[in-house]
Amino acid sequence: MKHKDGKPGNQPEKNTRVVPMTILLILLCGFSFYLGGIFCSEKNLDLRNLYNVAKAVPAPKESAVSPLQIKSVSFPECSIEYQDYTPCTDPQRWKKYGTHRLTFMERHCPPVYERKECLVPPPDGYKPPIRWPKSRDECWYRNVPYDWINKQKSNQNWLRKQGEKFLFPGGGTMFPNGVSAYVDLMQDLIPEMKDGTVRTAIDTGCGVASWGGDLLDRGILTVSLAPRDNHQAQVQFALERGIPAILGIISTQRLPFPSNSFDMAHCSRCLIPWTEFGGIYLLEINRILRPGGFWVLSGPPVNYQRRWRGWNTTIEEQKSDYENLQKLLTSMCFRLYNKKGDIAVWQKTSNSSCYSKLSKPNMYPSKCDDSLEPNSAWYTPLRPCVVVPSPKLKNSALKSIAKWPERLHVPPERLSEIFGGSASTFKHDDSKWMIRAKHYKKLLPALGTNKIRNVMDMNTVYGGFAAAVIEDPIWVMNVVSSYGANTLSVVYDRGLIGTYHDW
Repeated sequence: MKHKDGKPGNQPEKNTRVVPMTILLILLCGFSFYLGGIFCSEKNLDLRNLYNVAKAVPAPKESAVSPLQIKSVSFPECSIEYQDYTPCTDPQRWKKYGTHRLTFMERHCPPVYERKECLVPPPDGYKPPIRWPKSRDECWYRNVPYDWINKQKSNQNWLRKQGEKFLFPGGGTMFPNGVSAYVDLMQDLIPEMKDGTVRTAIDTGCGVASWGGDLLDRGILTVSLAPRDNHQAQVQFALERGIPAILGIISTQRLPFPSNSFDMAHCSRCLIPWTEFGGIYLLEINRILRPGGFWVLSGPPVNYQRRWRGWNTTIEEQKSDYENLQKLLTSMCFRLYNKKGDIAVWQKTSNSSCYSKLSKPNMYPSKCDDSLEPNSAWYTPLRPCVVVPSPKLKNSALKSIAKWPERLHVPPERLSEIFGGSASTFKHDDSKWMIRAKHYKKLLPALGTNKIRNVMDMNTVYGGFAAAVIEDPIWVMNVVSSYGANTLSVVYDRGLIGTYHDW
């Protein structure tokens, strides 16, 4: 509005509106800060409560937000006859299962109503284990009080009881001169064992794991495999000695390892009938053995010309067994690599032209069809067919991967088969675990010393923790969930060991 002369006049309405709007704005800001203060204080209170729960410290009754109350649960101790209790391989339940192909020795977990809810006790007189590396040669008798194996195998130098200890001279059925001399001869036959080419191995029917124990000093990490059988606790001896081992048997289910994992497989008179049932046991060795890997056999029927008299058989039978074994291995694309005395070595080919012949009609064993996942190995039935290496993988054969120890930190080719897997995620996982392992050692100073010999990484991805402590005197069993991303092949490709489990 203007006066009649055109000059601006006073604007009382506008000035009166500015003041209330300013006051209103200040009130809104104050109220906003008030609400923010309440929200932040409640958030901090929640965080404090979570911290209190983690420390299991009960909050005062007058607290506005009561923390979660954690009640301690007390489990009774099992009776002493459960000192060797292994729920899923329990000899007390063997009669419930068939004897065909020794399926009763496979993994059979008890139903819920049969599960024990008590603490498995140590044997009477148990002592803290002897520390590594001395434990490889001796252990306390009371920790593994098994007299049967001592009486049956003492003449073969498996072990010997002396006072309060078991001593392990390093003998075996096929290496009476000691395991070191046996492995020396093997290295002469397989030079790749000396230069870091061979890093991972599996010993089927391992006895007390002397072979795997000797290889540790030679930079080769071995999974010693044995079932619960009349030798009582072969695996328990191995673990007490500080040697990697796992309960298992080749029967009707696949072994809990991915395909193309081990650089070498070994059987020293393990008494596995390799050519029976269509060669299905040897087909499983083929599945888990890396292209270019070695299968070593000592004992029947190798060197049958000299040994047949001690095997309760005839020379004709042993000759036939050896010829059938050679024929089966040739049909599976193996070649005789070397042979001397009681040891024969075959090598799995990495030549795709041989595997292409397996697709021809009427071939046995034939190539497995594409519907069978090669790495599926948790309660997966054995199939009488050859698992052929993927043609997409050009650098996963033994001659193509990096040698140990460089192999540990080289991103494996099979990362590309994993959702989200890449060289960058692999490197990030490695660097993350280097930091975590240092932190763990601050919390647990015994980690990294010979006070702790073995560790189970219950939910690994790429084996980062095991890689971070590789220089320490411990070995790590990497466990990959059977329900999660199947990364166990990457663990083996980098020269580590592990298994599947569903917990």
